Amino acid sequence: MPNPQLSILVVDDAKFSSVMIGRALSKAGYEDIRFANSASAALELIEQRPANVLLADWLMPEMDGLELTTQVRQQDEMSHHYTYIILLTGRDGQDVLSKAFDHGVDDFIGKSVMNEQLVPRVYAADRLCGSLQRLMRENRLLTENIASLENRNLIDPITGLGNMRHLRQRLGDSLSHIESRGGALCYLVIGLPELLDQRERYGELLHHELLRGIARRLGQLVRPLDTLTRLDDHHFGLLALVDDLRGCSPSSFKRLHEGLNLKAFKTSEGFISIKAGIGLVSLDASTLPVEPQTLIESAAALLPDAYTTGRIVPLRFRQPA
Repeated sequence: MPNPQLSILVVDDAKFSSVMIGRALSKAGYEDIRFANSASAALELIEQRPANVLLADWLMPEMDGLELTTQVRQQDEMSHHYTYIILLTGRDGQDVLSKAFDHGVDDFIGKSVMNEQLVPRVYAADRLCGSLQRLMRENRLLTENIASLENRNLIDPITGLGNMRHLRQRLGDSLSHIESRGGALCYLVIGLPELLDQRERYGELLHHELLRGIARRLGQLVRPLDTLTRLDDHHFGLLALVDDLRGCSPSSFKRLHEGLNLKAFKTSEGFISIKAGIGLVSLDASTLPVEPQTLIESAAALLPDAYTTGRIVPLRFRQPA
C-alpha cells in the first residue's frame, strides 16, 4: 500500500506533463503532491519543506535535472534529509546513465514508457524512502549518543589514565578544596616532544606502547592520591595537593624528571630513551580565584624553558595586588 503522506515534488516546465503525472499519482493514492515549473522554483519549495521523492525532467531551461540534483544533494546535506530523485528523460545509453548516477540521481523513467513505469517506480521509491529516513534518524541519534558519551568520558583509552576533561574537572574540585580547607595545589605538565618523532619513525603501535610505558612509570613515581592524566599525544599532567607551598618546589618532583630522562623504556623495538620537560605551577588559597584553564595554559607556557634548561621550571601564582 502506498503512503498517502509521501511528499512528492514534480518539476517539469511543460504544464501538460505535470498535470498527467499528478493525475496518475493521485489515482495511485498519493495526496501530498507539489508542482514546480522550473528547477529554481523547485529549490525554493524544498527549502520551505523537504520532499521525499523528486520527479524532475532532465531537460529544462536555466537548470537541467542534473544540476538540480546537485543542488538538492547540497540541501540534503545541510538538512540531514535524503531526497529520492527520479529523472524523466527521453535519453538512453550507458554513458547517459553513468553520468546521471555520478550526479546522485537514484532512478530514471523513460518518457516513452512513463505511463507504464511511473507509478511502480514511485511505489519502489516510497518503500525505500521509509527505510532511508529511518536509517538517517537512527544514524543521527547514534551520532548524538556518541557525542554525548564523549562529553561524559573522562578516561584515556590507551593508558587508562584520566584525560584532559578529567584534569579540568579535578582542577576545579581541587581549587574549591584549598579555598575551603587550605593547603596548596601543584600542577605539572610533562612534555615529551620526541614522542611525535618516534611515532613518525616507528608507527602508531609503538607510540601507544611508549605512552603506556610512560604512564606505568609515572604511576610508580607519584603518590597514590595524586591525579595523573594523559593530555594528548605528547603531554601528561599531574595534580597534587600538599600542606603548603613548600611542597610544590621543583625538588619535590625531581624523581619524576629523573625517572623519565635518565632511564630508557623497553619496547618491542628495543630500549628507547626520551627527553621530558616539566613545567610546574603552584598556588594556595590566597591567590584565588583562578580558573583551571589559566593553570593549564600557564604550565604549558613553561615547557620551552624546561626543554632548553633540562630542569623543572616553576611558576608560583601570587596574591593579586
